[in-house]
Amino acid sequence: MTKTLSTLNRRSFLKRTAGGVGAFAAPAIISHKALASSGELNFTGWAGYPAFLETVFPAFTAATGIKVNFSEAPDNDTIFANAKVAAEAGGIDMIEPTIDTVDQYFTNGIVAPWDESKLMMSNYLPGLADGAAGERSRKEGNLLYVPGNWGTEALVYNKEAAVLGDPPSLAALFDPANQVTLRPRSALTAMGRLLEVQGKLPFPWIEGYTDLDKMTVLWDMALAEAVKSKGNVVQWWSGENEANAGFVANGATLGLCWDSTGYNLRNDGFGYAAPTEGAFAWHQGFMLMKNAVNVEQAHELAKWVSSAEGSAMWATAFSSNPVGKGGAEKMSPDVAAYYNSAFDDAKLAQLWWWPDQSADFVAKRNEYSDKYKAS
Repeated sequence: MTKTLSTLNRRSFLKRTAGGVGAFAAPAIISHKALASSGELNFTGWAGYPAFLETVFPAFTAATGIKVNFSEAPDNDTIFANAKVAAEAGGIDMIEPTIDTVDQYFTNGIVAPWDESKLMMSNYLPGLADGAAGERSRKEGNLLYVPGNWGTEALVYNKEAAVLGDPPSLAALFDPANQVTLRPRSALTAMGRLLEVQGKLPFPWIEGYTDLDKMTVLWDMALAEAVKSKGNVVQWWSGENEANAGFVANGATLGLCWDSTGYNLRNDGFGYAAPTEGAFAWHQGFMLMKNAVNVEQAHELAKWVSSAEGSAMWATAFSSNPVGKGGAEKMSPDVAAYYNSAFDDAKLAQLWWWPDQSADFVAKRNEYSDKYKAS
């Protein structure tokens, strides 16, 4: 497993444009079958993004006649748990996990392949549905995952109170000078990557994702070191609402959080910076449940999100990056300016993409997260 999915250059398509989110004049191309049947779609996605109910799903319904029944989940683990139940009991047609969990869903027999003839694979920007990302999206030749949006996880900081270092470093997360909000698994990974840069690991951190014996050695070391500075953690987070609360309600001055968290707090004295070790990068998309009832409608939503209009709206709702060609030109200039201020070409080249994580790895990773919180 390599550190990068592709040679994406985000600045090449996150341009500062005059067009805002409201510039959605032309509807996405849709099938006559979906229009004729209308129908509904039971979709499970991410909590903490009100724009979906306010603007995104209404726009999709206006374009296709399909109503989205949206159930929210705060994190990947909850999406997986809900999907696992629904694989037996029904009730979910389509889910929105991240690309590193594809193997977890495949090995548990939860999802079904997409029918590529009912999608528009040519809509996607290069590197998001093809290349290394395309390989990760398939199992046994079947397409199980298609892109929805992508973004980063880096340092959200109080501009007046945070101590970041020069240049900003992951080490700041473990500096007692800061009050921090952390997602346990991300913090342990940050510590592991930091120890690797410092030459303190017996083998590369990435090897722990494919060798559980090595993982035990590496994560034991990361846990032991991270626990030493646990006293400066004021909030654990697993989803957007908790991350925001860490800063707004509990006084965190620094956090390792999603780009959307930094964007939401940008007018409250907070900034967003990539650490010198490289920002984490995530790739989020759609999977079709094996017992989906509204299969045609699921394909229509995936296809709509790949269009310029749909991808711009989807990414804007997350304050992230679009997956469809032409999507960036239809996004709010505020979002584009925010990202361009945090990432230049050199920082983009340093992105550390979350690697594939098997079901066995995730179970063991969660044990370490629990140990970290309970220590």
